[in-house]
Amino acid sequence: MSDPHARGESEDRREQLLRIGTELFATQPYDEVWITEVARAAGVSRGLLYHYFPGKRAFFTEIIRVETDEMARLTDSDPSLPARERLRLGIDAYFDYAEQHEPGYRAMHRAATGADSEIRTLVDRLLDTQTQRIIDGMSNPAATSPMMRLAVRAWLSFLITACLDWLDNREPSRDALRELCIETLLGATASASRATS
Repeated sequence: MSDPHARGESEDRREQLLRIGTELFATQPYDEVWITEVARAAGVSRGLLYHYFPGKRAFFTEIIRVETDEMARLTDSDPSLPARERLRLGIDAYFDYAEQHEPGYRAMHRAATGADSEIRTLVDRLLDTQTQRIIDGMSNPAATSPMMRLAVRAWLSFLITACLDWLDNREPSRDALRELCIETLLGATASASRATS
């Protein structure tokens, strides 16, 4: 029978490695982060890191999987709320996540620009989830059209770019940024609705 204490320590060590890796990948390109550097920062041997993750790509992929799953969980809002209130709460939760998990948020979106198909699939899955949540919250008859899906998905790219810029500069205020994002989505979906009708 396995020792629950040892299992808990093992999970804590794994989470520590993921946290350190997230911070490094958030500030450096993938090719400039070395497993040796992660192990040194964690105070462990390279061999121990390889005990948890079979290689650098698997380690990085797990970081992105953890971050995308966590963002999807934290940004889900109550579907019974009115659409605009749900949108406001969802954007606030999104900004909360980006602020509180800034290294992970940056690593996730730095990875999204890369060519690795497994990483791209993880980020796309998150964007698909967020797109569908927004569409599901609409009362617009054109909500299920391909044009509407395109408008919402493009808006998510706007949201990511705006959030990364805001994390760099902290301007405008977070409230002003939220309202800009809301109005931009409403404008995009209104245009998509007109184009569909």
